[in-house]
Amino acid sequence: MENILFVNTCVRQDSRTLRLAKRLLEKLNGEVREVRPDKENIAPLNKSSLARRDALIASESFDADMFSYARDLAAADIIVIAAPYWDLSFPALLKTYVENINVCGVTFRYDENGIPKSLCRAKALYYVTTAGGPIIHNMGFDYIRALAEDFYEIKDIRFISADGLDIYGADTEKILAEAENKIDML
Repeated sequence: MENILFVNTCVRQDSRTLRLAKRLLEKLNGEVREVRPDKENIAPLNKSSLARRDALIASESFDADMFSYARDLAAADIIVIAAPYWDLSFPALLKTYVENINVCGVTFRYDENGIPKSLCRAKALYYVTTAGGPIIHNMGFDYIRALAEDFYEIKDIRFISADGLDIYGADTEKILAEAENKIDML
């Protein structure tokens, strides 16, 4: 059974992004560990937390609580990120989470030429999003894809979306059903 890390940054009660992500998780059929940055103690790095983090990395104290989310990412076989499309990107919650999981010595290391090398075992990453309007520039997915490819060496990266959901006259249920059908065909 696959070890699935589900990063859920959906904060709306009736989140359409979460609806698609749950459909995907049913399809993947693995053991799911859900992370909800809005409900957990995940905070942006600041002067004191960055100093603490740097000291822990320097002493190779990777079992520190501060790195628990990074260890979870490194141990995942599959990563599913549910992030609504906000302001050409994703919620700030996801960026805060990434600050806390991208840890040299836990999720990646640098080789002798300064090239990042993965310490993660994930072989697939699914990025799920929905948008009220059209998805024009998706800098959020581009950022996550770059991390997945360049730091975690994940080859199978998939983008699952439903957009145009709030455009006047749009058939929201039809658009979501089409996205669900694409998920079912994976």
